[in-house]
Amino acid sequence: MTNQSQVENIRPAPGVRHFGRVNWLGMWTLYMKEVQRFLKIFGQTVAAPAANSLLFLIVFTMAIAKYRPAIGGVTFAQFMAPGLIMMTILQNAFANSSSSLLGSKVQGNIVDFLMPPLSPGEMGTAFALGGMTRGIIVAFATALVVSPIVLLPVSHIWAILFYGIGAALMLSLIGVAAGVWAEKWDHMSTVVNFIITPLSFLSGTFYSVSRLPEPWYQISHFNPFFYMIDGFRYGFTGEAESNLMTGALLIILVNAALWVSVHLMLKSGYKLKA
Repeated sequence: MTNQSQVENIRPAPGVRHFGRVNWLGMWTLYMKEVQRFLKIFGQTVAAPAANSLLFLIVFTMAIAKYRPAIGGVTFAQFMAPGLIMMTILQNAFANSSSSLLGSKVQGNIVDFLMPPLSPGEMGTAFALGGMTRGIIVAFATALVVSPIVLLPVSHIWAILFYGIGAALMLSLIGVAAGVWAEKWDHMSTVVNFIITPLSFLSGTFYSVSRLPEPWYQISHFNPFFYMIDGFRYGFTGEAESNLMTGALLIILVNAALWVSVHLMLKSGYKLKA
């Protein structure tokens, strides 16, 4: 007969996880859940943003391109296309992680994320990578649909990958923070309408910031979205309006700060636990 001490040795100690320092399987499962969630409505989450970017390009090309001189040695359409692709990355990476968390809170099933044996870091990583994946997939789809209209040169593939992935991760992390903070869809609309959309449109997506008068030229350099779009465009055209090292360092530092902030929010249960 097993005595009491043997039973205590068999039982797991409270709070101890028995699948290693990182729950890779649990994190992978949550990540795949996030990816499958947006792929199930592919037409809404991937095809629609790509189609909207194509419409933007067609309208601007037909209405404005013939009146605009070449910018940095490339046509106006070649200048604008990378900006449109980056804009889809920013908006969709944010939308994926923010809508997932807020939707679960509104529907009352946020407990499905809190009960599994996932640490705050593992949960935040899965949500962040899920949003980043959507941003990259939408960017690839957008590049495909605009390619018949504008020939996109590729000058520096490293810049395309670094700034594309860095921007997707940044907006996905912002989406996680916004999803944790928001309590209803009106709160999320406020973030989108007054922060994400203005910063996206006022970052040089449709124009060269070098043409802006003072003080707007200097103000544009305080917009982190400007550095992401400019660096991403540099990967295609080989021309940059900002210091690439400054932009790269800014992306790394902001992503690190956001990662820590998201970890602390999830660890504390801020607006997630009653």
